Amino acid sequence: MAISQTIKPATKRIHLSGHETFPLRQMWLKKTFDQAINAGFIKKTTFTDESAITAFGVGKNMVSSIRHWALACGIMFEEGEGYRVGGLVMEILQDGGLDPYAENPTTAWLAHWQLAGRCYRSTTWYWLFNHVTAPTYTRQELEEPLTRYALELEPKRRLSASTISRDLETCLRSYAPRAAGGSPEDFAEPLLGELGLLQEVHKGQYAFRRGPKATLHDGIFAYALIDFWDRTAVGESSLAFEAIAYGAGSPGRVFKLDEESIAQRLISLADFTGGKLAWTDSAGLRQIHRKNISKEDRKEMIRRAYG
Repeated sequence: MAISQTIKPATKRIHLSGHETFPLRQMWLKKTFDQAINAGFIKKTTFTDESAITAFGVGKNMVSSIRHWALACGIMFEEGEGYRVGGLVMEILQDGGLDPYAENPTTAWLAHWQLAGRCYRSTTWYWLFNHVTAPTYTRQELEEPLTRYALELEPKRRLSASTISRDLETCLRSYAPRAAGGSPEDFAEPLLGELGLLQEVHKGQYAFRRGPKATLHDGIFAYALIDFWDRTAVGESSLAFEAIAYGAGSPGRVFKLDEESIAQRLISLADFTGGKLAWTDSAGLRQIHRKNISKEDRKEMIRRAYG
């Protein structure tokens, strides 16, 4: 969820595995959180001991997948001989918390932002949402350009075609699950499927759904904007509309928003943030200005997104 620690975008190192070809399921983040002891600490053996299958209620490969998704979505981060769950994650997923069963769309939007916006352990997710501009595409059509992109980042990396293919298939099914066929697990709704970002327009052919996103709260948009800003325009007090709408890793691209929707959200941020973010449109120069925004301000943006 990108809220338990500070992670720079890992766009210089590629990561194309770990999920065991299982898309992220709704309850998997909660299953991970429930393993935390001693103020949010999870032992690494929690995912490797023979008891893990019983503890998580899934097969061995799925346990590995759950661990991957918990790391990739920022639910936990490595610390010593285990993993640490962040304070705000605990606020969200604890029993009686903001969203203990990951039912609120805000949780899915946060997970999506971490994967496609911050690019931590999720090269394919970041690449798909920020570098693919074709109106429609198939998995097969994406394989060669994704391979090129990965090799640009790590020229000496040895990549197999099957690894690329499996990662793309898992990514696409994360947002547009199979309509029929496959195992019973394929029918379990992926957490990211509810966001409506991707659709299968014909069998094996996909397209983004661009436009306003009704379930995307202004708090998550504001949080993502500041997160993007801090990593791409460090120290700058203003940011151009074009960067917010079209920059790689920007809210506009990652959330697949149209220009009008972005402008409306930016205009409303002054009220939402008490003037800490302010929109100007003068002489054709559209930009957002910022004042000091603390870590607590960012957390509060997320809390408000849960209502």
